[in-house]
Amino acid sequence: MTFRISHLHRRRQPLAPAETALLLGLAALLALAVLGPVVPASEHQHGFADQRALWGIPCALDVLSNLLFALGGMWGLAVLSRLQPGVLDSSSRALAALFFGGLVCTAVGSSVYHWQPHDAGLLWDRLGMVLPFAGLLGLAAHGRVSARAGHASAVAVLLAGPLAVVWWAHTGNLMPWAVVQLGGMFVVLALACLPRRTDALGVHLGAVIGMYAVAKLFEAADHAVYDATAQWVSGHSLKHVFAAGAAWPVLLALTALRHSADHCVPDVARSGQNGAHAVGVARRSRA
Repeated sequence: MTFRISHLHRRRQPLAPAETALLLGLAALLALAVLGPVVPASEHQHGFADQRALWGIPCALDVLSNLLFALGGMWGLAVLSRLQPGVLDSSSRALAALFFGGLVCTAVGSSVYHWQPHDAGLLWDRLGMVLPFAGLLGLAAHGRVSARAGHASAVAVLLAGPLAVVWWAHTGNLMPWAVVQLGGMFVVLALACLPRRTDALGVHLGAVIGMYAVAKLFEAADHAVYDATAQWVSGHSLKHVFAAGAAWPVLLALTALRHSADHCVPDVARSGQNGAHAVGVARRSRA
């Protein structure tokens, strides 16, 4: 009974200033998505620069460059699976799994779309992108504000993202999706300006934002890059490379956490009364 009362008391804690600011920011983005001007999709949104086929794969480089999303996602999930229990809190582990699993879904959806670009394929492409967006925003809010802010942010994207995609598919209005995608990254940018919580996963948010910004520049310069490289590679293919590179700062944070946990095991063991035996056990467990 005492545990239940204390648990309820913790749940009733008022919002911290940073949580309130984050909530107001998300509410402002929601208002923009609902009340903002209609933004029609470009008539040439499927007209990518590189239409070359390779090994029977149409638009080959745009398709194959999505393998980097799958590589980053599977690598991240593998690192997560090797983390010992207690090294990473359950909230951060779940958000990181959502991020890396979402990268794998993005690879599948984007590959299907670029194999034969059309609106139906683009719908699945964007639905896959919702998952890593939710995981990333959740990790950012968790690391800079609070655990419940991380949960709320991830859930908000998981709800708003599919609604924005479906709204675009039925009305042609791209504004809600632009708010989810670009507005979410502006929120991450704002969170990057806050100090990191001491017990949070040390993701370099500035590096993530930098990768994303470069990816968007290459996306906008698809045809220009294709011409500038003598039709060797297009801007959209490079967009996939840098967008997938946004997984790297999260991977680095997890890898550093794993290494620090491995190095702490013998140090803790040596501090015990039976230190020599514990060190031997720790060494055998790592072998």
